[in-house]
Amino acid sequence: MKILVVAPHADDEVLGVGGTIAKYIEEGHDVYVCVVTSGHPSMFSEDILEKLRNEAIESHKFLGIKETIFLDLPAVLLSEIPKHEINAKIYEVIDRIKPSIVFIPHFGDMHLDHYIVSQAAMVGVRPIREHKVMEVYSYETLSETEWNIPHASNAFIPNTWVDISNHLAKKVKAMSIYSTQVTRFPHPRSLETIEALARLRGSTIGVNAAEAFCMLRRIVL
Repeated sequence: MKILVVAPHADDEVLGVGGTIAKYIEEGHDVYVCVVTSGHPSMFSEDILEKLRNEAIESHKFLGIKETIFLDLPAVLLSEIPKHEINAKIYEVIDRIKPSIVFIPHFGDMHLDHYIVSQAAMVGVRPIREHKVMEVYSYETLSETEWNIPHASNAFIPNTWVDISNHLAKKVKAMSIYSTQVTRFPHPRSLETIEALARLRGSTIGVNAAEAFCMLRRIVL
C-alpha cells in the first residue's frame, strides 16, 4: 500500500504523522512525503535553507521514507501564488504516486500555509478519476493547530487514533534530527511536548502513545 503525507513545511510531517509513518513502514508499506514549501531567500540565508533540507532528508532516511518530494513553493507567501498553480502541483504528486491513503494538515491551523495546502490537497484527492484515494485524514501540528483563534470552525476534533506506543521513540528521534526546528520546553516544538501530546492522545484510547487524526473521507467499495 502507498501512503502520502502532504506537509506545508519540512518537519510538519514528523510532528503530525511521524509515529504513524514509522508504523506503516514497519508493516511493509511505502510512505511518501511531499514538502510543499521552502523558505524564501529574502527571509532566510542559503545556509539555513540548505541545512533544513538536509535535515528533512536525513530524518526521512531514518524513518525509511520511500521518496521525498520538494515542491519548493515559497513559505509564508503561498497566499500570493494563484491557487490553481498550487492545486496542480499537489495533484501531480498524487497522480504520479497514486496513494491509497493521504494525510494533510488541519485546515484550521494558525499558519495560512497550512490552510492553503489543506484546501489544495482536497482538490487533488477528489474521487473523480480512475484512481481513487480511499482514505484522507488531517493531522495536528504542534504550535499551529492549538494556537489559532479559538473558534468552533477552527477546532481540531479527532475521530481516529493510531497506536504508536512502539514507535514513539522513533518519532522523537526523527524530530530531533530537525535541529533548526526543535526548541526547548515548554515550547510546543520541544521533544518533551511532542512526547507529552503522544501520551495524552494515547490515554484517550487506553494505550501508551498515539497520534490523533480527523478522518475526512473513507471510501468502502
